[in-house]
Amino acid sequence: MVDQLAFTQENRERIQAVENSFGPSGNSLFRPDRVLIGEGRLMKLCRRRPQPKVFFLFNDILVYGSIILHGRWHKNQHVISLEDIQLEDLEDGVIMENQWLIRTPQKSFYVAAASAEEKRAWMEHIEDCRFKQLQHAGCQPGCTFATTWIPDRASAICMRCSKTFRVNKRRHHCRRCGFVVCNACSKNRAVICHISTKPVRVCRLCHLSLQDHGELTQDEVHLRGDSDGRNCSDESDLVMPEYEATSNDEADVRVEHHTPSKWVECHNSWSPYNYLKPYHRSLNLTGL
Repeated sequence: MVDQLAFTQENRERIQAVENSFGPSGNSLFRPDRVLIGEGRLMKLCRRRPQPKVFFLFNDILVYGSIILHGRWHKNQHVISLEDIQLEDLEDGVIMENQWLIRTPQKSFYVAAASAEEKRAWMEHIEDCRFKQLQHAGCQPGCTFATTWIPDRASAICMRCSKTFRVNKRRHHCRRCGFVVCNACSKNRAVICHISTKPVRVCRLCHLSLQDHGELTQDEVHLRGDSDGRNCSDESDLVMPEYEATSNDEADVRVEHHTPSKWVECHNSWSPYNYLKPYHRSLNLTGL
């Protein structure tokens, strides 16, 4: 009983430290049955290049965000239910080694660990928590996932019309197929329910396909962006795309009125995966 109470208090302090690290913009993470399993840094493939992100694995959710202030503070918090996650092991790529794919309904993205051992640990622990969470909730795993976006650097031309991208011909992404397309080829909008309740950018071929299958409303058949490829329901009003922009705005963010937690320490670009679960094995915890 003493060990149980000590762990409960320690776990609560750790979760509070994670909350504090995201400042006032983060969501509340504490729940009586929630346990922090482990934390560490992974490289996440963004639109233009891989970027280090901090990841926190709980028994029921996966939380990640951008790193600021030498790793003491985080922003752009994302919370993903483990019930909605699907992992796919991948071979080493040209851009990233020790990589794998994380699929979710709203976004799907590539991540990479510092070593093969850390990759295996992350994947095994996520799968283990996901399996136990599905058992505990008595539900079936999800089967609808967002398409992974093709990175900007993968194509110098529009993957629909083959015109070369230039300063005045920007890259965009179709939310349905993930292709890199120009504005002219992606003026159409459609609601993709598992991604957003608002119309999102789709390329002309995906728009025709949705129309042929009767998956568009009458309004969506004619819904297009303006001359810049935007309308009231374009990217600015949607959830963050699965490949975030890569501007170095982290250094400009300053979170005030929050003291850095002693548990969220300063790390290098890579930090070892800190796996806390051995403390849990002898404890009777809800959901584990």
